[in-house]
Amino acid sequence: MHELWSRISGTQPVPPAWVIAVSGVVALLIVADSRAWRLARNSITIAHEGGHALASVLSGRRLEGIRLHSDTSGVTYSRGRRAGPAMVITSAAGYLTPSLLGAGAAWLLAAHHVTAMLWLLLVLLAATFLAIRNAYGVLAVLLTAGAVVAVSWLATPALQAVFGYTAAWFLLLGGVRAVIELQSQRRRSRRRGQASASDADQLSRLTGVPGGAWVAVFALVGLAALVLGSRLLIPGLLHMPHLAG
Repeated sequence: MHELWSRISGTQPVPPAWVIAVSGVVALLIVADSRAWRLARNSITIAHEGGHALASVLSGRRLEGIRLHSDTSGVTYSRGRRAGPAMVITSAAGYLTPSLLGAGAAWLLAAHHVTAMLWLLLVLLAATFLAIRNAYGVLAVLLTAGAVVAVSWLATPALQAVFGYTAAWFLLLGGVRAVIELQSQRRRSRRRGQASASDADQLSRLTGVPGGAWVAVFALVGLAALVLGSRLLIPGLLHMPHLAG
């Protein structure tokens, strides 16, 4: 246990600046390409629904479970009052979580805690797995966690760092794209004359604040996290130790 803790809490050298830049480009290509995004978006959905679940527990609601679907949508069930601060916090957490996770990952990487960042992802995935209530959700979380476990235990320090940086960039960029998709979905619903059931519109009904304003809040947080994460990942790289080849 002492050896394991030393491995997790210790620091690791980061890859060269160009590797970090390439990892950002790779994450951007995944987010921008429709086919790649459709597959990778499952990870954003896991973070989104995990955010709802954590917020529901912390705000005093009773978490009943999470369901993930093959179209990359998901739903989190919790029991409690249908209005009030706890419900607002729970509803708002989903679209904020991927971006905030990305900023947190960037902070750990900037502090040279590559292994700690990967293990934190594993802990969050394990906690989410306990709340999953359908087969596709179990498969999605296990595959995601399996990839992180494989990298954590089998990959070289260099590959671990590349994976960690790519994951951080993906969370930062994917969080912003998810908000853009939210607004597009709301527009489509309006054109069809349908009432939107999105988190933003649910928050509008709970607070009286227009759904568009909530989308703007999600977007501002996502962009702020992206700027902060970029500043953490990029500056000062030339003064950090490089990995041995």
